[in-house]
Order: sequence, then structure tokens, then C-alpha cells
Amino acid sequence: MPNAREVRLRIRSVKNIAQVTRALQTVSASKARKAMQAMYNTQPYATKAWQVLTHIAAQPGRQSLHPLLASRLEVKSVLVVMISGDRGLAGAYNTNIVRFTLQHFQNHPVPVQYITVGRKGRDMMLRRRQNIIAEFSHLPAAPSFADVSAIGRLAVDDFLNGLADEVYLVYTDFENLVKQIPSIKKLLPLEVGEGEGRVADFTHAARGAAASYIYEPGESEILDEIVPRFTALQVYQAIMDSSASEHAARMVAMKNATDSATALAAALQLEYNNARQQSITNEMLDIAGGAEALAKA
Repeated sequence: MPNAREVRLRIRSVKNIAQVTRALQTVSASKARKAMQAMYNTQPYATKAWQVLTHIAAQPGRQSLHPLLASRLEVKSVLVVMISGDRGLAGAYNTNIVRFTLQHFQNHPVPVQYITVGRKGRDMMLRRRQNIIAEFSHLPAAPSFADVSAIGRLAVDDFLNGLADEVYLVYTDFENLVKQIPSIKKLLPLEVGEGEGRVADFTHAARGAAASYIYEPGESEILDEIVPRFTALQVYQAIMDSSASEHAARMVAMKNATDSATALAAALQLEYNNARQQSITNEMLDIAGGAEALAKA
């Protein structure tokens, strides 16, 4: 059984850890609110872009309207854009997204290449000897569309150049502060029939009968501009979702760590009290034994 001094040192150490985790919890809560606001700010533009793209692609000859809308007859290679975090202390956030990705693509029938966003996911995929062709890490705390547009451009270029026949996006979908779900959606070729992902959900209720539109300067000019931009926008929105999910996961993890440290400190305090009481009892017994010995002498 440790003595009172050792227990006292452990109590001090645990309380210091609790102060750190409580501070990290507060910081993560603030960053989570900012990330949620940034995520919600992208929704109006993403919704309108999806509506315009859907109306254009609903016209006859969808396969020939734009190369990014055309499905390949034979899929020979797949590109996966996986979004994780740059830092740890977020519970199982990074581990879950890597495990989710490998469950879907590790035994894929065709070769799979990866573009990783985030240092933690990159390191875990490298340790598992996955084929990473590009990595993006240390993005700004509040990334702008320009900061992440290169990721979308790289995916589009690989698809147009025939280096990838399908492109998938793997990210963490933000539901609320206590629920974040690893998600996957097909990025290229763009599927605009029923749609998938958060942007499609926002416009699903607004869809009605297909209407005819006259576009200026023309469909091809608009498609050449909006399809690559919308592809990059999906990546940007996924990064916003993942950022909010990471901060929320870190906030919850730090709260659990603070609660555990507080409970451990209380248990150690009880152990310290017992050790101190036992020490006092032993000292009193020694004094009583010495007094009795002197009396007999």
C-alpha cells in the first residue's frame, strides 16, 4: 500500500491533468461552435449550386453534356479522398474514419489510391501500407474555399486524365455535438438523379416537376464552370463537417477525461485519508506501547 506522501503526489498530478483537460474542453467547445457556423454558412450556396446542376443534367444526353457526368464502362481504378484531423486527443474520431475507410476499400476488386486530408489519417494509412498519392495537412483553423480547392481540382484532374474511374469522398458527417457518423459518398462521376449527401437532402423537398430553362451563355459554358466548382464545393463542405465533428469529439473526450480525473482524485483522496489515519493510529499505538513499557520498568 503506498504511503501518504506518494498518494498526495498522485492527487496533485491528477488534479493538474484535470485542469488541462478542462481547459481543452472549453477551447474545443468554442472551436466547435465556430466550425458549426462555418459549416452552416456554406449551405445556401451549395443548395443553389445543386439545384442548377440538377436542372442542367436532367436534360437529354446527360452522358455527353460534360465528362464529369459520364460514367465509365469499366472501372479499373478508384480514388478515395479521406478527411481526418491533424491532432489527437479527440477520442476515437481519427481511428473511426480510418477503420471505416479500410472496411470499404481494403479488399476492393480494383486498385485504390488515396488522397488524405489530415496528418493523423495520413500517418495511420502509411502504417497500414496504403497507396497515398497526395496528402494535405495543417490546413487553417477556419479554411476558406480557396484553401481546399486544390483537393477538388486534383480529384477532377485525375478523373479527367483517366487515372481514376471513380472518386469517393470519406468524411465524418456532423449530426450534433455528441453524434458524428463516418460517411462515404460518390464524388465522381457526379450522380444527380436522386442525389446523395447533405446537399441533396436540403433540396430534395424542394424538387418538383422538372422545368425547362434557357441558360445564358449556354449549357456547356455553365457546366464547364459549375461542375468542377461544385465538385470542389462538396470537398469543402465535407471538410467543414469533419472539422465540426473533430472539435465536438475532442470536447466530449476532454469532458470524459475531466470527469474521470475528478473521480480518480476523489478516490485517491479517500485512499490518502485512510493511509493518513492508519499512520496516525500506528503512531498512537507506538506511543501507548512505549508508555506501557516505561511503566513496567
